[in-house]
Parts: sequence; structure tokens; C-alpha cells
Amino acid sequence: MLDAPLNSLGFAKPPQDTRVVVAMSGGVDSSVVAAQLAAEGYDVVGVTLQLYDHGAALAKKGACCAGRDIADAARVAETMGFAHYVLDYENTFREAVIEEFADAYLAGATPVPCIRCNERVKFKDLLSTAKDLNADCMATGHYIQRKMGAVPELHRAADAARDQSYFLFSTSAQQLAFLRFPLGHLTSKAETRALAQRYGLPVADKPDSMDICFVPNGDYAAVIEKLRPGSAEPGEIIDTDGRVLGQHAGVIHYTIGQRKGIGIGGLGEPLYVVKLDPDLRRVVVGPKAALSIRTIPIREINWLGDAPLTSRSEWQIEVKVRSTRPPRPAILRPFSSTEGEVELLTPEDGISAGQACVFYQENSSRVLGGGWIWRGR
Repeated sequence: MLDAPLNSLGFAKPPQDTRVVVAMSGGVDSSVVAAQLAAEGYDVVGVTLQLYDHGAALAKKGACCAGRDIADAARVAETMGFAHYVLDYENTFREAVIEEFADAYLAGATPVPCIRCNERVKFKDLLSTAKDLNADCMATGHYIQRKMGAVPELHRAADAARDQSYFLFSTSAQQLAFLRFPLGHLTSKAETRALAQRYGLPVADKPDSMDICFVPNGDYAAVIEKLRPGSAEPGEIIDTDGRVLGQHAGVIHYTIGQRKGIGIGGLGEPLYVVKLDPDLRRVVVGPKAALSIRTIPIREINWLGDAPLTSRSEWQIEVKVRSTRPPRPAILRPFSSTEGEVELLTPEDGISAGQACVFYQENSSRVLGGGWIWRGR
């Protein structure tokens, strides 16, 4: 058995003897992963997490892990002939993701709840469930690559346009040993949809989900007001010198770097939101140059490098401070195994507390981890 060839998931045994739990959101990506593994003969078990109210989400287009998506995941499992289970994680999701999202927004931060969902729900609770089901591994539809070096390594997806490494930086080395990402090597979403067509999946032409799953139409403020009634208190819009320029209807309606919809005009040069002060209910605006930041304090660092983070006083790396921006050269200076600061070689604008700063190896696709930007302006 020791000389048996590895199967496509890296185990020295036949696919039919390899149980894999597939995290199924109901979208085309995770559906293709489940269908492909089932077609290869693996012992597939599909699991979908119901993360928020099933009934309220039935009619919501682009929803994830509720309503129609749960039904779609079940249809895919029926089409391919493997077991499928729906687990109620509403309370866990609310406590681990939604409540923090609301509190962070009220504190003037710009949270990224999809990262917390992966970290605290999908790659923690669901992964634990997969082990309870005696699975050899868990597979997801994320566009990211797992490669074997001295230890399992996390790498950006082959398709830069679909790469999801920004949202998976907090994946631990222990979790990475158990996870598989079968779509990471594909070079376009068209390949994924072609596979869905080949397997005759009912979700082959299903549109991608674009919004945060529990934020309909991207209206963050409406969600915060519902979760925290009375949170949208009016206040002043001031410039960086403290002069009052206007009034606003609530700090929760603004984010760092915002230009449109500030509520003031006719003042000459374009103005941007450069600081939020929820305690004094103030929105501070200024020129674009006032957004420029070179040094970023980081905490809750998850390090995936081969050597310990604190084994060096400085690391020459590349970083992403927004999911839509390319990695930029930077220096990481650790203060401990979980805190440090990042110095950008070229300043960036629009950086806010609550966002992630993701680390990459220089001139490489390898993800070295990342951390959370924690001190606001």
C-alpha cells in the first residue's frame, strides 16, 4: 500500500476508498467540485450550511447558503448521486460573523465578513463536521491553490481575475493539511461553466453571487440600522482643519476613501472621506493626498512561512490591502508572533481599520498569511 500511486486528492488509495466532504454553497463553483469528484469515483458527501433565515432568503437573488441555493445544492447532489446534508448554522453565523460586522461598522471600521465566515464557520465548524464524518479531506470551490512543499503551501489561483487568496489568508497550516481546492488551477471561469455543462448540472448558467450574503443590494447601512436600532445618529462633516462643512445622517453611511454621496459640494477640489469619528459622530473629509498611508499596524497575524515569523526582524514581502488591488512591495516588521507593522514601499490610499493585509512571497504566487489592519485614522 505504501507504494500505491497518489490519487488526485493526494491519498495513496483508490478514489472509492477516499471520503471527501464538499462544502456546497449552491453556486456553480462548489457544485462543479462535488460533481467532478463524484465522477472520478470518490466517496463524496455534500454539506451545505444554512447561515441565515431560510424563508426570508428564498426570493433573494444571488444569496449564498440560504433559500434557493440550498435547493440548488440538493439538486446537484441528486443529479450526481451522492449524499447531501443541510446543517443549521444560523446562530453560529450570527454570533461569529454578523454581530462583529455590525460592531466594527459602528466603530468606524470597514469589516470583511467573508474572511471571518471562512475562518470561523466554514474552515472551523464545517471542517470539524467533516472529520466527524470520517472524511479524509474537505474540498471547496474557492479559487486558490494548495501545493506541496516541505509542508502544504497556499498559492494564488492560476486565474488572477478569480483569485480568492485575500479572503483565505487566515487559513491555518493545520487546516490547509485537510483542505483541497480543485478549481485553483483553472485559468478562467469559462472552464468551470464548461465542466458544469459536461456534468449536466442544473446550476451551469447560474450567475455568480456578488454581494455579501446577508447584505441585500450592498446596502450596509440598512443592515446596521436593523441590527443596531438608533445607530444612524446625525452629526457634522468637517475638513481636516476642523471646519464644519455640512451635516450627515449617520457615520454608518460612510467609508474611508469614499468620494461620491458625501453630501457636500461646490467646494472646489474633490473631497474624500479620510477619517470617521463615531464617538463624536463626525465624518472628516479632505483631498485625496490625505488618504495616503505608508505604515500599517497589523494584528491577529496568521503566518504560513517556513521559518517562524519572529525569526527575522524584517521580511521583504508583497502585500494586498484590498481584494481588488495587486500585491505591492512592502516590509513586514513583526513585534510578536501575532502583531507587527507593514511598511509599504509605495503609499496606498483608502486603507481602513477592519480590512485585511495579506502577505505574499516576493515574485511568487505563495501566500505567507496576513493579518488585520486595526488602528483607524
